[in-house]
Amino acid sequence: MKAANRVVANTAILYGRMLLTMGISLYSTRLVLNALGSTDYGIYNLVAGIIVMLSFLNSAMATSSQRYLSYHQGKKDIQKQKEVFTNSFFLHIIIGFILVLSLEIAGLFLFDGFLNIPADRIVSARIIYHYMAVTVFFTVITVPFNALLIAHENMLWVAFVNIIETLLKLGIALLLYVVSSDKLVVYGMLTASIVIFSFVLYASFCLKKYPECTFKGVMKPEKSFIKDLTSFAGWNLFGALCGMGRNQGIAVILNLFLGAAVNAAYGIANQVSGQMIFLSATLLRALNPQIMKSEGANDRVRMLRLANMASKFSFYLIAFIAIPSIFEMKSILGLWLVNVPPLTVIFCNLILIGILTNQLTIGLQSAFQAIGDIKFYQIIVGSLLLLNLPVSYILLYNGYPAYSVLISYIITEFIACVMRVYLFKRKANFSITNYLKNVTLKEIYPVLGSCLICFLCVQNLEFKWRLIVTYGTSILLFITLAYFFGLESDEKRFIKQTRSNLILKFKKS
Repeated sequence: MKAANRVVANTAILYGRMLLTMGISLYSTRLVLNALGSTDYGIYNLVAGIIVMLSFLNSAMATSSQRYLSYHQGKKDIQKQKEVFTNSFFLHIIIGFILVLSLEIAGLFLFDGFLNIPADRIVSARIIYHYMAVTVFFTVITVPFNALLIAHENMLWVAFVNIIETLLKLGIALLLYVVSSDKLVVYGMLTASIVIFSFVLYASFCLKKYPECTFKGVMKPEKSFIKDLTSFAGWNLFGALCGMGRNQGIAVILNLFLGAAVNAAYGIANQVSGQMIFLSATLLRALNPQIMKSEGANDRVRMLRLANMASKFSFYLIAFIAIPSIFEMKSILGLWLVNVPPLTVIFCNLILIGILTNQLTIGLQSAFQAIGDIKFYQIIVGSLLLLNLPVSYILLYNGYPAYSVLISYIITEFIACVMRVYLFKRKANFSITNYLKNVTLKEIYPVLGSCLICFLCVQNLEFKWRLIVTYGTSILLFITLAYFFGLESDEKRFIKQTRSNLILKFKKS
């Protein structure tokens, strides 16, 4: 129960951080845009785009390091944890140097007519590029410390550093209004400084707090550990690239057949889906260490129970917002965008259905990571996701409507879910019957109830703020049905106990 309370506390911390940083970041972006102007802001984002591309590498490496640290924490093997950390840190130093060297070599050609940058801003853009290379290095070597904090489920320090970063970025945005020198260069330099400062915060805390965090032995890496970490991260990277390739490939195919106007609708749909996926990822970030520690402790039963819980709760977390959003999408987009591009409503709705389909087995992805043998899984599931591209091309080539691409997206997601369940049965002697009974079928009751009440609201109510009624009644009914018909008895006990503990802590405070 202590572990369960930690999961709830960490989830609350991560969501609180998300809401705070999101609001401040949106305001900071507006300030920076006004201070730099559209041209300099565009130059910065063009050059800083390398950070976004490299986030896939960092994510894959962080998952790899965190998996091995959590696994050996479950085994209570402190020596192995030290070896994982030192080898991971060594590997990230090497990767950091290779990336910086590659970026600097590429920089010799990028600014010689390749990038479309005004001639009078080339020098500033070059300086920004060098700052970004430094940022990449410190971002990469921060990964082992971030993974260590997640493995220890210390989301409070992670949230603290993220909030400090966000406040510093707000301070930089305000500072731009008073500096007299080149604002773009100042912005790039100070932004790079934040990354270095974050590395110092992460490293100093971990070195002081955790005995496995040590630099002793960093320069004496073990080939077996390096091989395991690299292989595991490589296959995670393959899976991430397949997902990115599917999403970006669809954008290219839509553009090829239907032009930029349809890309606008698809881009907005991806923004909507990104917020939903972030909700699920936040919950999984709190649950994953427990899933991996259970496997490390040879408690496969608990690991599977947590994986099932992750699938169910992640689905609920997205569904209770996604379902009324699907029914009220036209109103939502009208309030948000005012001028809504054609096809945006149906694109958003279909992508939300695709995300809900993916959530049906999202916990099994974490279970695969916990077991560690992910090569075959990533090849099969990743290839299925990429299959969406030739199917989309054939559909549009034969004159099918643009939204048929996203219908094929949903179908491939469903096939990937089926394959995920089948592969996990082979890997872990997993009971498909129990999964359908305790997870999938339990999700039907709140979904049907929510869909019914949303349909009745949309069909029978007609006033400007109808969506408030739709959301309110749908969410209330969804939560009620999910609790009474969608949860197992042990999950209900967990919620009751957690609620009691939170009330007790509140009274004490």
